[in-house]
Amino acid sequence: MVYSSVGIRSLALSLPSIRRTNDYYIEKYPELVTLAEQKGFARLFSLTESTPSNEFDREMLPYLSDPFRGTTERWVLGSGESSLTLEYRAAIDALNAAKLSLEDVELIIVASVWPEQIGFGNAAFLARQLGFQGAAWNLDATCGSTPVALQTACALVKAGEYRNVLVVISCTYSRFFDDDDTFRWFTSDGAGAFVVGSLEPNQGILGTKTVHTGALCEVLFAELTQDEQKNPRIRMQTGKGAKALGQTAAEFLRQCCEGAVAAAGVTLEQIDFFLFNTPTAWIASFCTHILGIDPKRTINLYPQYANIGPVLTVANLYHAAQLGKIRENDLVLIYGSGAVGVASASVMRWGNVALGSDPLNKNDSTVEAAENRSFLSC
Repeated sequence: MVYSSVGIRSLALSLPSIRRTNDYYIEKYPELVTLAEQKGFARLFSLTESTPSNEFDREMLPYLSDPFRGTTERWVLGSGESSLTLEYRAAIDALNAAKLSLEDVELIIVASVWPEQIGFGNAAFLARQLGFQGAAWNLDATCGSTPVALQTACALVKAGEYRNVLVVISCTYSRFFDDDDTFRWFTSDGAGAFVVGSLEPNQGILGTKTVHTGALCEVLFAELTQDEQKNPRIRMQTGKGAKALGQTAAEFLRQCCEGAVAAAGVTLEQIDFFLFNTPTAWIASFCTHILGIDPKRTINLYPQYANIGPVLTVANLYHAAQLGKIRENDLVLIYGSGAVGVASASVMRWGNVALGSDPLNKNDSTVEAAENRSFLSC
């Protein structure tokens, strides 16, 4: 059967057990905080000239006096946790919210930034852990993975290839930056999942625009090293093209958002709510200024989550629905972008989306103890 109205049926969000505030780094690495402006994180988000040269720099300017650049909290993997444990939890939560069993799903699409294994994606490992018997494959679009995975899943359901697709997104940056690396200050770990299937008439995905971000291929690169036990490990480094992030941000945003609304046959003014990928404290404000929209028509969860890559899109959707900022039949636009990946926007008419359990409340009983353990082990 071919379905014409396809979109998100349920949403779930999974966080690791350790929450770290800025006090953790101030107490553990006071000298590093003092020298922060000389380190990679500050050099990435600083002015090339003495005055802002573009809208991205202008929005960033108020944060330059803060060594943490607006970051206040971040979530970090604890003992026994991994990208796979977070993905598993999110997957089960999304299925339960949708009142579906694994037998009701024919395909799982997994996007992990980055996979648990060097050289292999998480899809087959997650499918085995779930006891899933259907198709499972990996998708890689870096921090733009969520809208692209949604676009892919919806297209496959619309074409009649599958009835229900489970999409699982994870980001575990803590595995790729050392604890004394200032890039740890603005990155987090987490996972999200959503079920894609048929919805009520006229609901679901209406239009999408996706472009590659080849201009950002020099922003990040992976370096293969060894740990103390001589085991291989990957560490991420910023490249010589890091400043291209700010220089291209407006172009990618306009191209994708304007393209998505045109494909959907609507205008930006008709969109009820916007969900932007928010990897820095000022991106939400930057996006509203570039698109000329009211800041009340979006949400910025960066203070609570820092940068969790493509999971930010799921987190923003989850909490916008949880807070009643998006309701059934609202027109919603989501936008995500990532270096060495894609920029992508999708317009959808929101359905009756079931939400998984609140990850913040679920972890409250363990967060304080886990955080205390992290201090005691220092």
